[in-house]
Amino acid sequence: MATLATLPPLRQDLALHPGAPAADGTPTWTLHDPAANRFYQLGWAAFEILSRWSMGAPQAVLQAVHDHTTLRPTPQDLQGLVEMLGRNHLLQATRGADTERLRQAAQASRPGPGMWLLKNYLFFRLPLVRPERLLQRLAPRIGWAFHPGFWWAVAAAALAGLLLASRRWDEFTHTFVSYASWEGAFAIGVAVSAAKLLHELGHALTAHRYGCRVPTMGVAFLVMWPVLYTDTNEAWKLPSRRQRLAIGAAGMLTELALGAVALLAWAMLPDTPQWGPARAGAFLLATTTWVLTLAINASPFMRFDGYFLLSDWINLPNLHERAFAHGRWWLRERLFGFGEPAPELLPPARQRFLIVFAYATWLYRLVLFLGIALLVYHLFFKVLGLVLMMVELAWFIALPVQREMKAWWQRRGRMRWNAATVRLVLVAGAAAAFVLWPWQSNVRAPAVLGALQTQGLYAPRAAQLLTPLPAAGTRVRAGQELVRLQAPELQAQLALAHAQEQQLRWQLTQQSFDARLREAGPALRKRWEQAAEAVQGLQREAERLTLVAPFDADVVDVNPDVSPAAWLPAGERLLTLVGPSGNKVDAYVDEHALQSLEGQPGRAVFLADLPGHPGVTCTGVGVHPVQLSQIEHAAVSSSFGGEIPSQRMPDGRLVPLRAVFRVRLTDCDLPGVSQQERTGIAVLQGTDRSWMEWAIRRVAALWQREVGF
Repeated sequence: MATLATLPPLRQDLALHPGAPAADGTPTWTLHDPAANRFYQLGWAAFEILSRWSMGAPQAVLQAVHDHTTLRPTPQDLQGLVEMLGRNHLLQATRGADTERLRQAAQASRPGPGMWLLKNYLFFRLPLVRPERLLQRLAPRIGWAFHPGFWWAVAAAALAGLLLASRRWDEFTHTFVSYASWEGAFAIGVAVSAAKLLHELGHALTAHRYGCRVPTMGVAFLVMWPVLYTDTNEAWKLPSRRQRLAIGAAGMLTELALGAVALLAWAMLPDTPQWGPARAGAFLLATTTWVLTLAINASPFMRFDGYFLLSDWINLPNLHERAFAHGRWWLRERLFGFGEPAPELLPPARQRFLIVFAYATWLYRLVLFLGIALLVYHLFFKVLGLVLMMVELAWFIALPVQREMKAWWQRRGRMRWNAATVRLVLVAGAAAAFVLWPWQSNVRAPAVLGALQTQGLYAPRAAQLLTPLPAAGTRVRAGQELVRLQAPELQAQLALAHAQEQQLRWQLTQQSFDARLREAGPALRKRWEQAAEAVQGLQREAERLTLVAPFDADVVDVNPDVSPAAWLPAGERLLTLVGPSGNKVDAYVDEHALQSLEGQPGRAVFLADLPGHPGVTCTGVGVHPVQLSQIEHAAVSSSFGGEIPSQRMPDGRLVPLRAVFRVRLTDCDLPGVSQQERTGIAVLQGTDRSWMEWAIRRVAALWQREVGF
């Protein structure tokens, strides 16, 4: 103890409270710092030392603990306790060095403008009320909520609501239609706000009931998203884990009780227009609200209610920090075999739990933060959204990785060849080979196999069929008449237009002899020209009612529902013609696959979706570098179960939702001509590229697209 002649004095405002027994059964205490409102869990040895702190001399304190307890603390234990108290500013500042130390600590904790802005953008709290007086008034009036009878009543209400809702299930699932009004939106806003307010009051009232002070309630902003909060830090001074669990679960239990009552209310409220908004709000409280609060608050991977419940349940304070320390230690030992001791001595089962929990939390946060980054990007205009997204990724993902790699670098002098490092080199080499070696060469794309010459015949407009359709298998010649239609409405329009044109033509010939017609001047000729054009347009439309074969072909796929004299709607399919000149495959690729096909020899294989069909090899590959404005084959569209995301327009066109290009495969080794189209996959020969190159190209293309302001 040469380095510590006397014990520094403790701050007089510190408070010590009994704590719950540790996992090994030893007693614990909680040290409360009221200035910072922080709590520190102390073990048995630390408590015995602090209880004798007033003796002043370190050796006297250790000797007293030795004489009156079964503990045997060492000078190093006492030195570590003093350092912990000093780091957390729990000692009195009596010397000039102490003042300088506090000044440096305050200066270090004061971030620069950039860091202040960053931290306050990512997370900040806005205290709104000091609820102690309100809690003192409410506590005597809501004592019934803490009795078992109340929760039995809640369970009965939930059961009754479920039974009543099950009898009106169709109506229950269609209650969302009540939201489509300003009154419904207002009711939803009131319902959600009331649920979240009651959630926080549940925490506050339960904490107050068990003697904990609730200093503030307010709004916390997580990446600018408002979330109500209640400061229940004093729950850590409670020795009873059951009481701490009750405080942590009070918010979710309040919303569950509210949901049960709301479900019963929805079933009992009359289904009338004036009660529609109220029923919509009750429906929201009975379904969405409590489901969302359980999904968010019950998660132990963020510091919400579920985290504190799990921490109290397994009696592991600072669960995240302790789990992360074990997770980092496990990773370093598996990668480098430093031989460092575990952060703390725990039973093997609990240590494994902490390691698994740490990696589950990191995976959960990775997915969550990536989602938040994308959401932030899309909520703001491009420049700001891009900057904020990069801030999210750097702070939540890149910075923790950089810190861990820095810890590896600091230990570089202790790295030795051992089983762990040999394994690391082998695994890293294999991963690098897999990522950097050009493995990828083929491109797989949805495709359709069909005849090279194929043409569908459709009714050009609503008309009546005058001639029977040719039978399937009929051979026709180019220009041969196949179908004749008539449209009386079109004929009437043509006759009227022709009469108007004849009248205007006669007036034009008589213009020089009639003073009234001469007054019309050149406008009369213009009207006649327009009438003549209208006649020609209607005549062309009438000619389209006679369908002829565009090329020599066989008739296939005749519509069996069409008979002579039938009235057909516009666009009704009549038959399909297939020419004798071979087969083709139309494959649809995206812009990234298109780059892999540039400069490659023309060879591809078509694999049909239906089993039993052999692969078809095609040696002619023609890439159409123009982006398609619509998809010709409905089978490959997502609207009909295909792979290409698309949207069906009101006029029937299938418009792709991303850049799609067509690759035409010809010179296929399929004998004969395919009479029917087949869907499948085209395997195209592409440029050999590594996964790394593929990823870089994707990221570069995405970046170029998104920053193209």
